[in-house]
Amino acid sequence: MTKLGLLLLVALATLAATTVALDTPYQLSGRVYCDTCHFGFETNVTRYIPGAEVHLECKDEKSDTKLVFRNATKTNEKGRFTFHVGEDHGDQYCDVVLVKSPWPHCKNIDPVRGRSRVIITDLNGIRSFRRHANNMGFFQDYVFPVCSDLYKFYFHSDDM
Repeated sequence: MTKLGLLLLVALATLAATTVALDTPYQLSGRVYCDTCHFGFETNVTRYIPGAEVHLECKDEKSDTKLVFRNATKTNEKGRFTFHVGEDHGDQYCDVVLVKSPWPHCKNIDPVRGRSRVIITDLNGIRSFRRHANNMGFFQDYVFPVCSDLYKFYFHSDDM
């Protein structure tokens, strides 16, 4: 009887822990940067933007145009943003979208890196409630002088 009781106690504790975990909101994070070289990706001279406005938008799966969820946040002093999402968005297309940069010299949204598709469901095999959006960027109005050397570094090929 004690073995059976112990087994039952362990099973109930495991079930309770699982139930608590399912009530945990998704934590979605990423960063926003200023593309100082117009390369379309981060480099060692990339600067991260504090105070950038970012939205999380989810659209209906069938129409892909009907907005069913929106949440807004701003980046912290290191250019990081975090959304806490309390519900599953399994049948929706969700994107993190750049909205506004507080830097007057870095306001143009990169058309390729201005949004990031994210999965906010536990019905896809991902066991963690932590999700990460690809980093997104704005283009700086001018290019840093060091970028020509960086261009040679990143795009030079001995095969050419």
